Amino acid sequence: MTKVNKKYKDRLFRLVFGDRRRLLDLYNALNGSHYEDPDALEITTLDDAVYLSMKNDLSFLVNGVLNLYEHQSTYNPNMPVRGFFYLADVYRKYVVEHKLNLYGSRLAKLPSPKYLVFYNGRKEEPDRKILRLSDAFQGGRNAEPCLELCAVMLNINLGRNQELMERCRTLKEYAQFVDRVRRMIAETGALESAVDCAVEDCIRDGILENFLSSHRAEVLDVILTDYNEQEYIAMEREEAWEEGRAEGLTEGLSEGLSEGLSVSREAILDLLGEFGEVPEELRARICAESDKETLKRWTKLAAKAESLEDFTVKYGS
Repeated sequence: MTKVNKKYKDRLFRLVFGDRRRLLDLYNALNGSHYEDPDALEITTLDDAVYLSMKNDLSFLVNGVLNLYEHQSTYNPNMPVRGFFYLADVYRKYVVEHKLNLYGSRLAKLPSPKYLVFYNGRKEEPDRKILRLSDAFQGGRNAEPCLELCAVMLNINLGRNQELMERCRTLKEYAQFVDRVRRMIAETGALESAVDCAVEDCIRDGILENFLSSHRAEVLDVILTDYNEQEYIAMEREEAWEEGRAEGLTEGLSEGLSEGLSVSREAILDLLGEFGEVPEELRARICAESDKETLKRWTKLAAKAESLEDFTVKYGS
């Protein structure tokens, strides 16, 4: 198995849209604008997020709007919380750079925020969904919290948000490429060769042709990172269990076995959790399993499953 560099933060979406021209096309498609000069666009990253600015404008803004983009390959209801932290950092820097007086009698004008999350996970989601910070508060929106932040989540899987896809060719081809990679992995089960074949086929068919030809090695590295991450975590935990067993001490062996089984169960439930809430009956069955080889097989099956139903049908065989 290809080991994952856990510090490698970049992902395919950012690799594709890190190019100014492609990102400007995406911005125009989202906003119905017609900017043509990609060199006027500044791209700044905050961990896994991207925000946009236009040179020679008031700041890092496009028409007075702070545009924060983030990509997610798994559904994450905590995106508004993350966005809140990102935006707080950006606004803090903005206030300092523009020498705004927050203690004066005049209102300090700030750019309007726009937070978009581009989602292409396997869990079924609508074309557009609003995630709210208030849902994270105890009592939810009914408690009338003094803070709110909305993240607009756009489903960019193939076949979703088709009008947007037609306005942005790169986004459509990105969705086609991801879909082709997933289908080839599902058909062959051989991760690296499946990705390589998907790249070859897309170049041949004119899907992200120039990008894939120029960044083939980087694309392979990014996709292997994405697909191996959960399996890698499970493997690391299993190796820790093996080290504990090698000590040969009865007490240490017992504790290592218990911990190893526990983390294996957690890894399976984490993987299945991407599809939604795991049914109690299935959760109980997984938590009750004590055979290491069975848990290992279930982990691999969960990593390849296309849905909870798919796992449920196959895990007992």
